[in-house]
Amino acid sequence: MIKKLQHKFIGIAMFSLMAVLILIIGVINIVNYRSITQDADEVLTLLVNNEGHFPGRDPQHNKNEAPHPRPMSPELPFQSRFCSVVISKEGTIVVTNTENIAAIDHTTAQKMALKVYRSGDKQGFSGNYRYMAKEKSDGNTLIIFLDCTTNLATFRNFLFASCIISLAGFAAVFLLILLLSKRMVRPFSETYEKQRQFITDAGHELKTPITIIDADAEILEMDHPDSEWLQDIRKQTKRLSTLTNDLIYLSRMEEDKPQMTMIDFPLSDVVSETVQSFLAPAKTQNQTIDAEITPLMSLCGDEKAIRQLITILMDNALKYTPKGGEIRIHLGTSGKMAALSIKNTVAAPIQDVDKLFDRFYRADASRNAQTGGHGIGLSIAKAIVSGHKGRISAQMASTDSFEIRVMLPVG
Repeated sequence: MIKKLQHKFIGIAMFSLMAVLILIIGVINIVNYRSITQDADEVLTLLVNNEGHFPGRDPQHNKNEAPHPRPMSPELPFQSRFCSVVISKEGTIVVTNTENIAAIDHTTAQKMALKVYRSGDKQGFSGNYRYMAKEKSDGNTLIIFLDCTTNLATFRNFLFASCIISLAGFAAVFLLILLLSKRMVRPFSETYEKQRQFITDAGHELKTPITIIDADAEILEMDHPDSEWLQDIRKQTKRLSTLTNDLIYLSRMEEDKPQMTMIDFPLSDVVSETVQSFLAPAKTQNQTIDAEITPLMSLCGDEKAIRQLITILMDNALKYTPKGGEIRIHLGTSGKMAALSIKNTVAAPIQDVDKLFDRFYRADASRNAQTGGHGIGLSIAKAIVSGHKGRISAQMASTDSFEIRVMLPVG
């Protein structure tokens, strides 16, 4: 159990760290990318509004220059690599200008422009080139492509570096938490071990006085055979003895390595025999048991523990099934797992199904008191299943049907 707590702590810590790193990396790189596109769009807007030229760079267009909202760096025209294409309303190339870029020739620029024109997009990326399209007053369309290769390469390098550094940091934190996790859970481990040891020691210490009380009551009963007080004493000592034995057994099963004898045994026969022993008690309560058991199924596990598991589940089903109700048992396979299902009718929906496997939890306290339950039977069942590296779950199959499913690895 302590190892599970340690693994859960490591898992939660690493998941939280991963979520934070992804959020930080994502936000930083999204902001970086948006900054690149915004800068490119500002340059493209300037060029589109000035017929594909920077203000002041072409004397023929100086009189038609559009005002720009903020000062332009004198070096911007020399740093920007761009080309422009004018396409007519009929979709034919009118003008192509590649004087300000060396990486694109006329043919390539025209192909890129026609592709953008047919798509109908006003701005976006074509490879490493950011483009912007604008319809002119004469009906023609001006499309300008701005080379963003350097900026995008810087963005990709930063993204790659941030991912690598984050992975390295993630691995370093994982190793650190892995080394320190034992120290972190040590207080819980010591408390749990003291609790488990107390239950075991107290259980053994209680066995002797319980046995003496029961023996004394049995001797007194010889002289007073009809005494209801003595009968009640023997009944309660039996309940106390059963509870003590169950607590000791549960404590042993919840050890890191419970002592179980793992052998191959016929699971189908064990389930059939155990279910058969409950036919008579069910009949006295006017309950029906319907078993569908796949024959010749075997399991490598502790046969005694599995018998106790099935007994606990069947006993639980009998307690909660009303008179005239039905109990259905199904044993089959699900992949590489043996699947056992015990479904029974209930008088009312069971609340807090997830808590049924907690110690001393009672779904119906009054009914458990009548039937003599202690509220730890399903806790023992869960411990047995966990000891076999399986899974156990409970659910309301319908409004009047309750089901417990057990999955055990066959191999």
